[in-house]
Amino acid sequence: MVASLHRKPMPVAEALRRSGVEELAGRRCDKLSGGQKQRVRFAVALVGDPDLLVLDEPTAAMDVQSRRAFWKSMHGFTGTGRTVLFATHYLEEAENYADRVVLMRAGRIVADGSVAEVTSLVSGRVIRAAVPGAAEAALAALPSVTEVEVRAANVAISSSDSDSTLRALLATYPQARDIEVTAMGLEGAFLSLTGNENATVRNGADPS
Repeated sequence: MVASLHRKPMPVAEALRRSGVEELAGRRCDKLSGGQKQRVRFAVALVGDPDLLVLDEPTAAMDVQSRRAFWKSMHGFTGTGRTVLFATHYLEEAENYADRVVLMRAGRIVADGSVAEVTSLVSGRVIRAAVPGAAEAALAALPSVTEVEVRAANVAISSSDSDSTLRALLATYPQARDIEVTAMGLEGAFLSLTGNENATVRNGADPS
């Protein structure tokens, strides 16, 4: 029925295949799980064969396997020259799959660009390590530390000067192991850029 509303619809069988709901054909929607309903909505959006597909929280309620299948399908869809615009709170998905990222705070754009461009707006690095017996307060007192997260023996330390922080960490906790120093990810950039009430538009975005 939905396909008949469009001038040049995508074949229903293809829409079902791309959205991964072939096995659900013929079933009542009110009998489906939340993740299954989300995939059916995706199929309905695809059947119009749009050049631009706008999705709001597309993987909400999906399990891990369904999310992976969804993004694989999206990759195939954009590979045909189409565009997908999606809003999400899963920043890992945006970091892994988006070609362009727009961060907003209170309805205003604070950053616009590729993942690399957006994360480059935030200085600092993250030190991850296994540090048995580390106290959060002691880690927070290390030089140049801006944020600390402790989960059992694993710690994540955000630092504005990772070299000085790492030297102090090893001097204080010589038992530290599995050390990794990485650039600030999209989540860190999001928290930094959207947490600033005086944030201005970054990376060429139009403030209007």
